[in-house]
Amino acid sequence: MNSGTDNDIATDTPTETDPELGEVRAQIDTLDARIQALISERARLAWAVRETKGQFENAVDYYRPEREAQVLRAVRERNDGPISDAEMLRLFREIMSVCLAQQEALKIAYLGPEGTFTQQAVYRHFGHSVQALGVSGIDDVFTQVETSEADFGVVPVENSSQGIVSHTLDRFVNSDLKICGEIQMAIHHNLLAKTRSLEDIERVYSHQQSLSQCKAWIRQHLPAVECIAVSSNAEAARRIRHAPDAAAISSQSAAEIYGVPILFSRIEDQPDNATRFLVIGRQLLASSGEDKTTLLLAGEAVSGDLHSLLTPLARHNLNMTRIESRPSNTGKWKYVFFIDVEGHAEMEPLKSALGEMQKLTSMTRVLGSYPKAVIGHEATGTD
Repeated sequence: MNSGTDNDIATDTPTETDPELGEVRAQIDTLDARIQALISERARLAWAVRETKGQFENAVDYYRPEREAQVLRAVRERNDGPISDAEMLRLFREIMSVCLAQQEALKIAYLGPEGTFTQQAVYRHFGHSVQALGVSGIDDVFTQVETSEADFGVVPVENSSQGIVSHTLDRFVNSDLKICGEIQMAIHHNLLAKTRSLEDIERVYSHQQSLSQCKAWIRQHLPAVECIAVSSNAEAARRIRHAPDAAAISSQSAAEIYGVPILFSRIEDQPDNATRFLVIGRQLLASSGEDKTTLLLAGEAVSGDLHSLLTPLARHNLNMTRIESRPSNTGKWKYVFFIDVEGHAEMEPLKSALGEMQKLTSMTRVLGSYPKAVIGHEATGTD
């Protein structure tokens, strides 16, 4: 009886010489050839679009974020599995990235060094066919874009558990740069260490926000260690490469880049921990059809309160999704306000509301009208 069972198993298990398996592989080979030909054709058409716009010097002159957002929304709408929305969007981002970079790659400044979550956000938004320029601080990202050393920059602006990144908002007050996009990304923290025992760890390095996001885990598992804040999680991983008595809270990407094993994964206190990043550039964008506008308001309203300043938004039934206040540095107890509202500044009804708001305050600046982040359901978490 055992022999018969073994024969049945052998019959049901595909082998390399199985005709059905060979037929499936032949179909895959045919599809691969068609996919490759279609990608090449798309690249040729992208080049034809470029030629119709004349001869510009830089890749940024051909890049249209609003058009890219429209393409990605259509990809998400068409997708009916089995590949998740997030993975399908990632594939198409890479195709568009390659097509755009046929002659010259976009230069993107980000909060470095290599291996930071901000670098991951760059690749999430622009694909990997870009020149990613890691710099040491948020100020440097702005400067790189302002001086045209970079075409765009990517900076963190808020975390779901720690709130706003105030330095990013403050930098907009004295900058002419515009917001050209947003990136929403799940953030998972890992404990990196050369040792395999928590008892050997005396110090933990990480960015201050990451230390805060893992505070409960550290208190439970490493209550006596010294927590040391550094400029980035990637810098933390770099520092402990040759320090067996130290650990870093960092990303999977940084662990791979700096060769430090992950001792514990996903140690963030909030499992739905996420960060929102902004893409900054030098020009306002046209409407993509599903947009968000960020405003900077300063000065007192005519009637003396914030309520009257925001009344035009309510009057035009506009949805305000966020408001943040920051000291204006122009006098004691004076503030500027950052407001996110749905819609595009050049489209009704927001256009009319802005006209009314400009009469009520000394400054109403449009920091950017940009496509809402195109996201999809992820089958697995993002490191």
